[in-house]
Amino acid sequence: MSDTVSIDDHEFGQFQTWLYRAAGINLSPAKKALVAGRLFKRLKHYELQSYGEYFKLIMNDQRKGELQVALDLLTTNETYFFREPKHFDFLRQHVLPQAAPGRMFRVWSAASSTGEEPYSLAMTLAESLGTTPWEVIGSDISSQVLAKARTGHYSMERIETLPQPLLVKYCLKGMGRQEGTVLIDKALRNRVNFIQVNLNEALPALGEFEVIFLRNVMIYFDQQTKSQVVARLLPLLKRGGYLIISHSESLHGVNDTLKLVAPSIYRKP
Repeated sequence: MSDTVSIDDHEFGQFQTWLYRAAGINLSPAKKALVAGRLFKRLKHYELQSYGEYFKLIMNDQRKGELQVALDLLTTNETYFFREPKHFDFLRQHVLPQAAPGRMFRVWSAASSTGEEPYSLAMTLAESLGTTPWEVIGSDISSQVLAKARTGHYSMERIETLPQPLLVKYCLKGMGRQEGTVLIDKALRNRVNFIQVNLNEALPALGEFEVIFLRNVMIYFDQQTKSQVVARLLPLLKRGGYLIISHSESLHGVNDTLKLVAPSIYRKP
């Protein structure tokens, strides 16, 4: 098999339609090269000659194993510790000081990718809440990134945005064969639960949250899907709770029940 196989418009259209139905993700024609690039290794693995053959394979996959692999490859997003730091500042300065002492404070990172966001939240809560109990849930559609997140094991490049005091307090530096990596402290890892959730389907019973982070995922959704996803999340947000989206996203025309309190930060009345 050659080192390149081009994807034609019909084949790309098949993946486009499937990904929209499965995950609500809208792939623009500009993403054609990305789809081909990310799936090419799988064509090689199965010694297939075309993306159409691979599509047929995942559609006929009874155990759904390869279907999940394809989904993982097409939905993985770039992330890093304390991304969009103003959101963490807002939590520290305005939300956490109001937390009811002694009552469980819960935060959901609804598109948690490889875990940097939920661990950043966990560090923020651990630093601010004292004896008040807390819990962080991290969810993603990709089983592959969740497996990575659960390990809490990152290369040094991944932690460049982590403030030095938090790095010293919550991370173990790799030695020997693990040199050049860090491991999130086990006590902190144990307080973050990772579960697979497709925001495009009925949500599992997760309980209620004081804060939901829904960042850098709606950029992939069309207006209708955005509205449906936010409508699904809102019953899980406590009254007075905060929904935090990315600075590059907006709820304009998506939901009118939430009150904008700061750029990209909304409160449930």
